Amino acid sequence: MTSAPTRSWAAFGTLEASVLLSSTGNGITMVAFPWLVLQETGSPTAAATIAAVASLPLVVSMLFSGAIIDMVGRRSVAVVSDLLSMGSVLAVPALAAATELNVALLGAVALLGAVFDPAGSTAREAMLPEAAGRAGLRLERANGIHESTFGFAFLLGPGIGGLLVSWIGAVNTFWATGVAFAVSALLIGISPTPGSGRPPPHERPRGLLPATWAGLRYLWADAVLRESSILFAVLILVWLPIESVILPVYFTAIDQPAQLGFLITAMSGGGVIGSLLYAAIGARVRRRTAFVVSLVLCAVPVLGMSLLPPYPLMVTLGVLTGLFFGSVNPIVNLAIQHRTTNEMRGRINGIFGSVANVAGPIGYLIAGPLIAAVDVERAFQVMAVLVFLASASAVFMGSLRRLDDPPIPGSAASDELLHLEVTGAHLDVRSIGSDESGRADDAATTP
Repeated sequence: MTSAPTRSWAAFGTLEASVLLSSTGNGITMVAFPWLVLQETGSPTAAATIAAVASLPLVVSMLFSGAIIDMVGRRSVAVVSDLLSMGSVLAVPALAAATELNVALLGAVALLGAVFDPAGSTAREAMLPEAAGRAGLRLERANGIHESTFGFAFLLGPGIGGLLVSWIGAVNTFWATGVAFAVSALLIGISPTPGSGRPPPHERPRGLLPATWAGLRYLWADAVLRESSILFAVLILVWLPIESVILPVYFTAIDQPAQLGFLITAMSGGGVIGSLLYAAIGARVRRRTAFVVSLVLCAVPVLGMSLLPPYPLMVTLGVLTGLFFGSVNPIVNLAIQHRTTNEMRGRINGIFGSVANVAGPIGYLIAGPLIAAVDVERAFQVMAVLVFLASASAVFMGSLRRLDDPPIPGSAASDELLHLEVTGAHLDVRSIGSDESGRADDAATTP
């Protein structure tokens, strides 16, 4: 008789604590770095230029970081990434003490941080299924908790950043960020997550470019992963300009920056609650139904917001937008975990992140000329309609019906089923799919 594995929260707890610290550190930097640039240069153009420079390496970094993770191991990449991120933020007070800060130096620091950080977040994402398994958590619950932790960190970080800048100054704030990255590296280093070390030779890809190309081929061969990544990219392309360009322009025009901050916080808070709700009930609902309904429902309040209603109503609509979108990222994670073999998981996570980082800047390029051509209200309405159309397109995407298929052999989700069988846990057929006939055969084999 096979004895049931002992459950332990150590792996999942240390992983999520690392996510919280690293993401909070990034949230602090989001406030402290632009403030420092404006303080040192007095130029909004310089701040925008440095932000643009920092975004350039994200696409390449995330694309190749997945292959590096699959080659050298998830834990090693996460630890090294956090340590290098720590070095990049601590370079700010070190440089400030040694010389006069200028645009070139600050741009170089921003560039280094943008290169190192995505690999760490991708590696932690790849460690999640095994950590959840050790804790006896279903993947639906684990992904919901993971996304809510990430969202909460980006609620917490900017607030802490603003307080620290006002108390100790922008330069000294980076010491706190460095400590956050250091503790994150320590936690992920001691996390007893199975399978996070260096892969065995037969699973290890050979060569960075061939490994990355194999990941791209794998994603493109699977209809669910391919169409989910395209839909995700389109949604980011049409939503991020609303959050990062249109809303700031509107609230700047009416001289209400505090209202902008509270609205963004309200949307993020709604997203955290939505992710936690999915963690609680996700295993009891069909993934395709939850995904499509969530997308459509999150787009409807955006249409209302685009009419620029009274502020209390706008905040309410913002909370609803975040609330309904809160389950989308956990379901995308589940799709990857169901349809990706373990040795490919780092690459597929990296490719999804890279796609997102390509789409955002394209959206910014669209929003600026659109506002100039019409006005901010009309631009908001155009982008809101595009958000709704992109979200509603999920209703007609036949491949999304396969979201409820059983997991492919060798995936994190198939490992979860084996674990549940060993432990005797209750299986809910609605959460794992009951029809194997729809599974894509080409997704079961690594290209």
